[in-house]
Amino acid sequence: MLESHCSIRVRYAETDMMGIVYHGSYLPWLEVGRTTLLREHGFNYRDMDEAGYRLPVLEVAVKYHRPALYDDEVTIHTVIDELPGLRIKIRYRVLRGEELLVTATTQHAFIDRSGRPVRPPSAFTRGMKAKFQA
Repeated sequence: MLESHCSIRVRYAETDMMGIVYHGSYLPWLEVGRTTLLREHGFNYRDMDEAGYRLPVLEVAVKYHRPALYDDEVTIHTVIDELPGLRIKIRYRVLRGEELLVTATTQHAFIDRSGRPVRPPSAFTRGMKAKFQA
């Protein structure tokens, strides 16, 4: 299992007139969690992009449990708990302290620069296998 934690302070632009985080504002936070997790485990998005690989979102599911509010500090807990193959499934929990605000999952697949599905880079596959065997 790979996991990561990162924090974000809710910005005013991410809220509605009541100071509650707009539901769509969570999606960029998931991206922050995802890129942080991959970077912390040696898989930099920029390096993969420069090598010609893209990792688009194929599917996203979000469940809102409690609202985040303006100026809250929230933690994004991001997990890959299955060895990725052609697809990668990532789970997220967004918390304010110990309080669960949001749970989410995303699925991704590798494509090349022309948008065609491709196998993950061999370094990614080797690295993931090594991390899951450890």
